[in-house]
Amino acid sequence: MTALTLAGLTKAYDGAATIRGIDLEVQAGEFVVLVGSSGCGKSTVLRMIAGLEAVTGGAIHIDGRDVTHVPAADRGVAMVFQSYALYPHMNVRENLSFGLRNMRVPRDRIAAQVAHAAAILELEPLLDRLPAQLSGGQRQRVAIGRAIVRDPSLFLFDEPLSNLDADLRVRMRHELARLHQRLGSTMLYVTHDQVEAMTLADRLVVLDQGRISQVGTPLEIYTRPANVFTAGFIGSPRINLLPAKVVARQGGEMLLELPGGLRFAMPASEAIAVGAAVTVGLRPEHVRLEAAPKSLALPLTIQAVEALGHSTFLYGEMAPIGEFRAKLDGHHSVPVPAAMTVYADVRQLLLFGADGEAVPL
Repeated sequence: MTALTLAGLTKAYDGAATIRGIDLEVQAGEFVVLVGSSGCGKSTVLRMIAGLEAVTGGAIHIDGRDVTHVPAADRGVAMVFQSYALYPHMNVRENLSFGLRNMRVPRDRIAAQVAHAAAILELEPLLDRLPAQLSGGQRQRVAIGRAIVRDPSLFLFDEPLSNLDADLRVRMRHELARLHQRLGSTMLYVTHDQVEAMTLADRLVVLDQGRISQVGTPLEIYTRPANVFTAGFIGSPRINLLPAKVVARQGGEMLLELPGGLRFAMPASEAIAVGAAVTVGLRPEHVRLEAAPKSLALPLTIQAVEALGHSTFLYGEMAPIGEFRAKLDGHHSVPVPAAMTVYADVRQLLLFGADGEAVPL
């Protein structure tokens, strides 16, 4: 069953479009994550689904019901905000039950729903505490619990972990994943954090300037980005994007040339003609220090090194193209500045046409 359908969804402020025709189907029980750079429209889409923002054009269907112009309270959704939005003068029990009391739900049902949410989120020892007496992670669990008690058909999360420290974010990610498994509910989650997106999502929706750039599983989007934007956004450190030109075809291969004259062969694509400008994508984690069959030698000037123990990040320049990033397994001592040659397996390269779209190889 389709839990959520967005059809041609648009939003404009003072005539300026910020959401430019979003089409998306979310299946019942899916955990779908919206990612994109700041200002791309992620939170606006979420707020329109929740009924907190008016829709300029298009339609929203939840469980087959058109809710495009239905008041927020009648949509059957629950939203968890970045700021927690807890009432400071109410204890945890009162915060959890507040929405249900406003809806005039019977007291015995309120008590049962609060007890259920508190048990799931391990909040029972905290029910009589005020928000000021809670840690950041505990406050976030209360905010999630307030959504659970409403038993919504759709959970909406707007960057719920962004106010937490790094260690707590990791633990809360695990708690959210377990919560989804336990409840089996449909969840739509907005974040700019790639680790959250890649680890939580059944499917990712990558947004770029109010449009969907790509939809797919995290692995699909990482290994087969549909365009230059998605390739550049997903992955840390950022992918290396190298301008190139197709200079010849040789059997089943095509010969590419980088600025500076470096040439190498890749599998031929019927979509690319000789003389065409292309972009070659090389992920930093696919860079090696040793040559291997089918490897491309790249001369670099290393300008900065980040040694993390389990891995080493190299940041440098590749003349005349510009900045270049490499991620090496393990610890490597590299002097700065230093001239060195690194190697890339041609079979791991990605290729994009002049229009920025991926070229199948």
